[in-house]
Amino acid sequence: MKNDKALRQHVLHLLKADSAHVDFDAAVKNVPRELPGKRPPGAYYSLWEVLEHMRITQWDILEFTRNPKHVSPDFPGGYWPGSPTPPDAKAWDKSVAAYHADLKAMADLVADESIDLFAPIAHGEGQTVLREALLLADHNAYHLGQLVLLRRLLGAWG
Repeated sequence: MKNDKALRQHVLHLLKADSAHVDFDAAVKNVPRELPGKRPPGAYYSLWEVLEHMRITQWDILEFTRNPKHVSPDFPGGYWPGSPTPPDAKAWDKSVAAYHADLKAMADLVADESIDLFAPIAHGEGQTVLREALLLADHNAYHLGQLVLLRRLLGAWG
């Protein structure tokens, strides 16, 4: 589409999620090492579970968008880690790094002016790059709120 630079800029800004609420980096910064696997009383998930869910879902949306041979995980179980606790001390940082890499890859797709944001993805069922980028931004925003709430409940926010 001609003259879609403004739309691309708006979607890229939305992917960064730093306008209407906290951004990803603030939500995961300085989490005490003993907290990612803890579920606060009344909470269904730990910080680790929400972070991994965000990473897995983002990866799935990205791979669906760019890879016609991609097979999505089983729903819903494949989109969540198997344990509330990270498998090792480095898992949190690895998940954060993978999240960043996949978000950048989606942002690169949106920024690529050779890609028609409105064209149906050939291997999809009517989905477009624009729809997948908006889906990713919406999903991430929802779960960023959960990360902040969990941190507050665990006494590790602010």
